[in-house]
Amino acid sequence: MVSRTRKLRGSRTHGRGKKHGRGHGDRGGTGNAGLHKHKFVWMLINEPDHFGAHGFTRHHDGEGKTASINVEEVERRLDAFVAEGFAAKVGDGYEVDLGKAGFRKLLGGGRATRALRITVAAATDSAAEKVRAAGGTVTTTETGG
Repeated sequence: MVSRTRKLRGSRTHGRGKKHGRGHGDRGGTGNAGLHKHKFVWMLINEPDHFGAHGFTRHHDGEGKTASINVEEVERRLDAFVAEGFAAKVGDGYEVDLGKAGFRKLLGGGRATRALRITVAAATDSAAEKVRAAGGTVTTTETGG
């Protein structure tokens, strides 16, 4: 037995006063107790990132959405598509592969004024009708639209 313990035998509080030796009081609480109060400086030195939000949560916003483009936008970007190799001038019209350009669906927004032969995974009925009315064709590689 340690000499201090032996010396304090029979003293009831072992030299700690009435409440100091009870429960978890000697340590200032259990676990993370007091990190915003009496153990604040300890927390700043040893665990400075203990409180607060860290990083971010990605809620998959945008995943699963179909990359689509309107008929008028295809005509507006036609020169860029030709320069990047997604389209080529054939006779009076153009052949456009929207799949290569990263689009999966052709939408019917806007007007079609040029004869375009468009290849795309899917197209709405109004988009196909507008392209046909301008003298072009729409070829879909998937069913549905």
